[in-house]
Amino acid sequence: MDLEHLLIPAPSIKTENWQLGKTIKNEIVDGGIALIFCSDERGAGGDAFPKNFTEVRKQLYALSRQDWEISVADLGNFISGSTVEDTHFALQELLTYCLKRHVVPVVIGGSCELSYSVFKAVNYLYKGLNYVQISNVIHLENTKDIIHEKNFLSRILTEKDNPIRQYHHLGFQKHLNEYDAIQLMKDVDFDIVRLADMMGSPERMEPYFRNADVVTLNCDAVESFTEAFSLHPQVNGLNRREVCRYSKEIGLSTNLKSVGIFNFQPKSRSLFNHQLLAQMIWYFLEGVNIQRSHPKERAFETYVVMIGEHEVYFKRDTFSDLWYYGKEDEIDKCLPCSKWDYEQAKLGVLNHRLLRFEV
Repeated sequence: MDLEHLLIPAPSIKTENWQLGKTIKNEIVDGGIALIFCSDERGAGGDAFPKNFTEVRKQLYALSRQDWEISVADLGNFISGSTVEDTHFALQELLTYCLKRHVVPVVIGGSCELSYSVFKAVNYLYKGLNYVQISNVIHLENTKDIIHEKNFLSRILTEKDNPIRQYHHLGFQKHLNEYDAIQLMKDVDFDIVRLADMMGSPERMEPYFRNADVVTLNCDAVESFTEAFSLHPQVNGLNRREVCRYSKEIGLSTNLKSVGIFNFQPKSRSLFNHQLLAQMIWYFLEGVNIQRSHPKERAFETYVVMIGEHEVYFKRDTFSDLWYYGKEDEIDKCLPCSKWDYEQAKLGVLNHRLLRFEV
């Protein structure tokens, strides 16, 4: 693929030897990470004019390189198409190219309907995906017009060539959503988690990310102060520490294929906003590096809990201390859960997610 027709190279940024920027390349390395910055915000009612991500890059490149071994490439700024459809087509081509080289592409910027292209590119090569979205809203418009922020999720979940395995929607806020949309998600047994249940509870949320193939994060789910962090800023949302912690959890996924961080406000004059996005990316990279350093051979301890006359089984990974629910010998057939789920089971309580899996 001729990337020159799709991307404007990232600017040169001077960094010191101990900083991440010294290791960031401008070319893809097989098995690495590729950062792709996008400007097309037409799906959220904005424009597709080129946005300036230089400040985000400066903040990211200046962070510590640690002892990471994974290769990180900054492919530059993606060139928006003349139409929304053109943008989606070209972006899917670029992402597919990355995926075929076992590179995890991270799309940064643009409106959140670009999640559709991220999902479709992965779905082209892999089926039965686990998709996690962090977003304060659940839009399920079932319209066939140009794809936008209110109908992309419906398309992902209903199109026949998208045999989705699991969908988890995290961080929704009840006061911003239609009651019918929330109820529909519950009726079809998708996991939806309120913002209140994510705050201060990263350990309990970790199982949703553990086997994710695709994760997209809508920056509207992050709280804004003094100046907008996102395209549709909200005073309520994940705070700065929480969103960095969850960014790390995304990187820790064992099956991760691609990530999107959308609805960031690149026109923000606040240094803190650019700094926060940079640190979100950094924590994601840290998670990937930790995950890839884990041993391939795994050992598990099994715990049996009696609830009435019924036996339930939990397994604990002795290296990572991660928990699973189920009695199958193959761990991939068990459900990721938390130690809190195990402790609750000892008190005689199984949550709906575990009960549904058991059935």
